[in-house]
Amino acid sequence: MNPVTAFVTGLGVTMGLVLLVLVYLRNPLQAILTDLCGTVERARFWTAFSNITLFLVPFVLALNHQPTSNGVQSSVFAISGQIEIAIEGLIVSTVILGVVLSRHISRSLLSKTLKGIDAQQGSSHTDPTTI
Repeated sequence: MNPVTAFVTGLGVTMGLVLLVLVYLRNPLQAILTDLCGTVERARFWTAFSNITLFLVPFVLALNHQPTSNGVQSSVFAISGQIEIAIEGLIVSTVILGVVLSRHISRSLLSKTLKGIDAQQGSSHTDPTTI
C-alpha cells in the first residue's frame, strides 16, 4: 500500500471512530448541558461547541501523523499509528470536557442545595406554627 492510501485509510478509520463516539455521547451531553445551561438554546450551542472540539482535536492529530514515503514502515503500522494518535487526542479532549462539566455540575448542585436550605430556613422563621 502506498503512503497516500495508508494515510487516507487511517484518516477515514480514525474519523469514523470519532463520529461513533460523538453519536454515543450526543444525548447524554445534551441532557447534562440543558440542565447546566438552563435553556435548550444554550445547551445546543455548547453541545455543538463540544462536538466540534471532540472532532477537531483527533482530526488535527491524525493529519499530523503521516506514513513514511520510503516504504520501510508497514502500511498496517502506519495506519494504526495514525489511529492511536487521534484516539489519544479524543481521550484527552473528552477527559478535559468531563472535568469542566463535573466542576460546573458540582457548583450547580451546591448552589441548588444552598438555595433549598435557605428557603427551608427562611420559611421556618416566618411560619407561626413552628414557634
